[in-house]
Amino acid sequence: MGRRPNHWFTVLLLSLLAVGCRHNPMRVLMQGTMGMSGDMAMNGSMNMTGDLGMDGTIVTSLKTDNRASRLSRVVVRQGEAAGSTIAIVDVDGLLLNRNMGGLGSMGENPVALFREKLAAIETDPSIDGVVLRINSPGGGVTASDIMTRDLHDFQMRREIPVVACLMDVGAGGGYLLASTANRIIAHPTTLVGGLGVILNSYNLQETMAQFNVIARPIKAGNKIDAASPIRPLEPDEFEMLESLANRFHRRLQQQVRQARPQVPPADSLFDGRVVAGDEALAAGLVDRLGYLNDAIAEASNLAGGKAQATLVMLRRDNDRAHTPLDVTPNLPLQSALLPLNVPGLERSQLPTFLYCWQPETSLAAVSGG
Repeated sequence: MGRRPNHWFTVLLLSLLAVGCRHNPMRVLMQGTMGMSGDMAMNGSMNMTGDLGMDGTIVTSLKTDNRASRLSRVVVRQGEAAGSTIAIVDVDGLLLNRNMGGLGSMGENPVALFREKLAAIETDPSIDGVVLRINSPGGGVTASDIMTRDLHDFQMRREIPVVACLMDVGAGGGYLLASTANRIIAHPTTLVGGLGVILNSYNLQETMAQFNVIARPIKAGNKIDAASPIRPLEPDEFEMLESLANRFHRRLQQQVRQARPQVPPADSLFDGRVVAGDEALAAGLVDRLGYLNDAIAEASNLAGGKAQATLVMLRRDNDRAHTPLDVTPNLPLQSALLPLNVPGLERSQLPTFLYCWQPETSLAAVSGG
């Protein structure tokens, strides 16, 4: 014979639940037969037997947890047994050394995410090659420099082929990153180049005066607010900042020429212009024209693969990956909410020198460019 339900125990349990939900009221109407047997402790185990029926309204609250999961391998194409395993590392959008947050955005720091992906590949001996899928106009001088250095160090430690595939745009810091790869493949319609330096500067003094806003900075050091939008840029300050831009530009040229000695010493390639894929091929900026599948095949061949390669991507548990073209959403907040904004108005974002081709005005404001 089974044990009869302990109704007093059921009442006690419901009372405890009611007390525990004091700040989040829960209304529960239970109908039917409920039987319980076994031992129950709040810090132990609970066994329940019998029929349970519930009818009513339950009000709950969830705690927001912004801790991101670690990256894990996601197979986006299963290859053949004799094939190699190629990791696709996606580099998209503006490259800035700061978290990017917007509606639907992962809010990732592109520099930190790139390093984390390289670290995951470095410790995975089953990965035979990398396709660096780049779709970027470039980004911050320092951010681009860090990512390029990280890729160089990765190649020194893990001697596997890296093939860069330039998608819509491979310019500025995006091209600098690609130049470190063993091969560069561009689409026929890819925009390649943008090998210049820019610091976006705005003068909002008259605009602020129209709203009766007068700046009263307290400063020590006459040049501490050079390029501030609240006052005009003095001639000597312009020369000072232009000198910095020229210094970064010389470094960019040196890095590209060292990585790509086949690039001819033509100044026109470093005046900031972009060219189509076929022109980039003729200028030695890329090795061949093709598509993502061609870059995958190139990486697999360099890795010694004899059959169709298995393709993997590195993703967090809330980031989708179903095809080799999946992109991690990573957009700035203002550009997602306010596509029309006043460049330079966001004072919390400091000016940034950029290896970047023609950044959108909204992105320039958000990035502090």
